[in-house]
Amino acid sequence: MYDVVVADSRSPRDGRFIEKIGTYNPNTNPATINLNEEKAFKWVMNGAVPTDTVKAMLSYRGILFRKHLQVGVLKGAITQEQADAKLLAWKEAKTNKIQSKIDRLSKEKQEAMQSRLAAEAKVKEERAKAIAEKQKAQATPAETTETTSEQNAE
Repeated sequence: MYDVVVADSRSPRDGRFIEKIGTYNPNTNPATINLNEEKAFKWVMNGAVPTDTVKAMLSYRGILFRKHLQVGVLKGAITQEQADAKLLAWKEAKTNKIQSKIDRLSKEKQEAMQSRLAAEAKVKEERAKAIAEKQKAQATPAETTETTSEQNAE
């Protein structure tokens, strides 16, 4: 788990920071990113320069796209309503894409579990056959010794 913070570029890596704006957990699939989007947007609009990793996270969450649209609004290229509609459409598409990935991963996990269970059942059956054959083989020599002893007795 990592904290996403706003810090002065002159402060040490693990030193003082100005504000914590979220957390990042790369150990989950897909990675878990919890950001306060309003604070992140405010800092990016005020000129904060994100690191490469945080820039990727901000792009993933649509904050850099929101900044791009807001700059267009400030320049008069589009209206605020158009910018909001584009951002909303982008977020819906991104949410659907993430959900489809989560669904695909859970389906693959389920299929892998079923294939492992099928393989275990196959191994169990093979072991049962081997044990039955071994028991049959052990029983057969005892019967043959009994019949040979009976034949010798005659």
